[in-house]
Amino acid sequence: MIPLSLRFAGRELRSGVKGFRIFLACLAVGVAAIAAAASTAEAFRQGLASQAREILGGDLSVTIGQREFTPKEQAALARVGRVTYAAGAQAMAQSPSGQRRLVQLRGVDASYPLAGAVQVSGAANMRAALVVSPDGVAGAAVEPALLQRLGLKLGDRFLVGETPFIARAVLVSEPDRIGRFSLGPRVLTTLSAVEGSGLLQPGGLYSETARIVLPPGINLAKAARALRAGLPGADLDIRDRGDAAPGARKLIDRLEYFLAFIGLAALLAGGLGVFGAVSAYLETRRDSIATLKALGAEGPLIRNLYLIQIGLLAVLGIAIGLAVGAATPFLIGYLAGSDLPIPALFAVYPAPLAKAALFGLLAAAAFSLEPLARARSTSPAALFRSNASIRAGFSLETIGAVAAALGLAGLTIATAPTPIMAVVMIAAVAASLGLLWALGRGAVWLSGRMRGLTQGPVRLGLANLAGPRSAARTATPAIGLGVALLGAIVLIQSSLLDQIRTVAPKAAPAVVFTEIPGDRAAAFDAVVARDAGPLTPYNYLRLPFATGRITGVKGAPVDKHKIRAEQRWAFDNDISLSAIGPEPADAGVVAGHWWLANYQGPPLAALDADVARAAGLRPGDAITVQVLGRELDVHIAALRKIDFGGFGANTALVLDPAAFEGAALRSVAMAKMNPAQEAAVTRDLGHDFPAVNVISVREALETAAGMFDRLALAVRGAAAVAGLAGVLVLAGSIAAGAGARAREAATLKVLGAARWQILTAYVVEYGAVGVIAGLVGAGLGAAAAWPVVVKVFEAHWSVDWTGLMVLIAGAALLTGGGGLIAALQALSKRPAPVLRTE
Repeated sequence: MIPLSLRFAGRELRSGVKGFRIFLACLAVGVAAIAAAASTAEAFRQGLASQAREILGGDLSVTIGQREFTPKEQAALARVGRVTYAAGAQAMAQSPSGQRRLVQLRGVDASYPLAGAVQVSGAANMRAALVVSPDGVAGAAVEPALLQRLGLKLGDRFLVGETPFIARAVLVSEPDRIGRFSLGPRVLTTLSAVEGSGLLQPGGLYSETARIVLPPGINLAKAARALRAGLPGADLDIRDRGDAAPGARKLIDRLEYFLAFIGLAALLAGGLGVFGAVSAYLETRRDSIATLKALGAEGPLIRNLYLIQIGLLAVLGIAIGLAVGAATPFLIGYLAGSDLPIPALFAVYPAPLAKAALFGLLAAAAFSLEPLARARSTSPAALFRSNASIRAGFSLETIGAVAAALGLAGLTIATAPTPIMAVVMIAAVAASLGLLWALGRGAVWLSGRMRGLTQGPVRLGLANLAGPRSAARTATPAIGLGVALLGAIVLIQSSLLDQIRTVAPKAAPAVVFTEIPGDRAAAFDAVVARDAGPLTPYNYLRLPFATGRITGVKGAPVDKHKIRAEQRWAFDNDISLSAIGPEPADAGVVAGHWWLANYQGPPLAALDADVARAAGLRPGDAITVQVLGRELDVHIAALRKIDFGGFGANTALVLDPAAFEGAALRSVAMAKMNPAQEAAVTRDLGHDFPAVNVISVREALETAAGMFDRLALAVRGAAAVAGLAGVLVLAGSIAAGAGARAREAATLKVLGAARWQILTAYVVEYGAVGVIAGLVGAGLGAAAAWPVVVKVFEAHWSVDWTGLMVLIAGAALLTGGGGLIAALQALSKRPAPVLRTE
């Protein structure tokens, strides 16, 4: 037998979902945002996994820096499987006309690639592009940016360092390109040509990589362990195809969580719309509820009757959101085409959709059960009196609402890559919603006090704002949260772009020079001075340079697990170091003391303070540094606060000059100069110092700004979803009060109010809600953006006042426009029919 509550619910649902359109839309928007973020991220993860072998270039990858593999190491690699070798270095390319550009030169052997394929245009294939000419000049496949910069065409010759090459093809793609950072266009040629170029010198900034394909049936993990065991003590970076692109994977995880959290915020903002829609619907059913109770229906029957309806409609709204979220990755793939930076495998993935559905169900329960509790626990007499002050007491519904809210928080934390970050973000959103709700109530109270100071339409608008159906109660939190999210993103974006475009160019060098021969440093300075003018400590700095690795701490080998993750980079990889005698003006010593200018004694070091803190190091402690093929036991003399993006000695580790006595160190230099001076220096160095690399920091900053702009556009689009949720809540507020507004407008017209007065009153009421929500939301956005900019990115804080004013004005115009629509809708009805319904 069908339960009575189910039969009654079916009868009421036959009339359609007119009262639940906002309910459906609010749920669908939030769920769609979460599902879209999770599904897109999963598509990229699966794309990386499906092409892991091609991305890595094999099953295993072994990289060594600043030297080539020894014959013993090559034999150990060959025992594991088929091997291909590649070597890469940065060098300056030069055209016959004298134009120069930093490039990433990469040489590959005859076995390359073992996985995937190299795509070129202008030649039949990669082998044809790399063929050596009769006079011994190797061919090369080059990226289009190099052809444009140097004014070359296919078939032309150019130099890399002092070695000639022939541009035979345009390099379109390499299978193992992802995860390899490059400061300039790529040039692909033969390994023998790179080995003969003179660029692979001991201590130089180059690396060699061996990629291995295992025989069929060989276990990957066992092969990796055997390889590590077969190369004990070697300073190697060994990766397998399960970790083909760790940087890309981490970026996907963080971006997914950030975008999904924006979707969750939209779901919470839309939850207010769910709350309002359920409350308004149950208000329209009060006569039915009262009749049922008067006829003996108990609270559980009333609860089940409307819980069934709300549950079915929640499932419908979630299903709509899931459909939109599942389709979003396919739309992204269609629009982006081949421009996607990493491979993606677009499909419908159940796990992300299930997670989004669970978020939607919990949100629907958290915001729907409290109005249901009020309807269930209200007596028939109170319903017939239309008592607006009814409150839900302690009941099964309120317990369920609290449990669902806690479930939302728990699910957010459980799915976060960093639980602490999730807790902070949840607390921030909850505090923001609470503050916006309190300010909405405060606006209601203040409007009631201020209306006595005004007259005419303004007084009427303030009276409406102070009334029981005021939009300030529900629309202010929802719209304010949307403005807060957009405001935070706008301010973070504007501050970081200002850092890249304004602050960094003033503080950072415009050009960095590397690979300067130590014995010709004075001649190099003379070339720079000839084109850039007099060299001063404010516009030019040259320092000895080397790379090394910290291998021991306090007399024991480095245990990376005892070092905080954010500073582990200084112990996982080679780090930059220099040798300085007198204490520089910008030394930034925060603990200990710098050594004397003429110090002669056991090696001393100045270490970055953050790195030292992560390893528990203090002045006087000992570290072991592997540099130039030997290990030095060094005592820490000073700890420094380093501005790695500034103009100064910004290497993580500085040793006293005596530590390098007898070593022929190369130098690096940095300079501040305008674009014309940079072009002149770059050109003239091609004659006397062709092996010196010229890195244009200005150009790198411009590229970074463009990439950040594109990323910020996508994030702003996601944040706009929260704004859409606010619009839906506003629409729900207008729809819920449509009947009361029509009666109010009819009464005012009968009493002689002009049309413009009624319109003005509504615009004042709703416009005030927008101004309040905009101002408070902008303030909350600034409060959220400041620690991200200053503490996380350590950037200069700047306020985009124009962007904030646009958001505030947009909120006011949006709500004011909503009020105008509400007024026009109310005025469209003739007074007599409206008043006769009372």
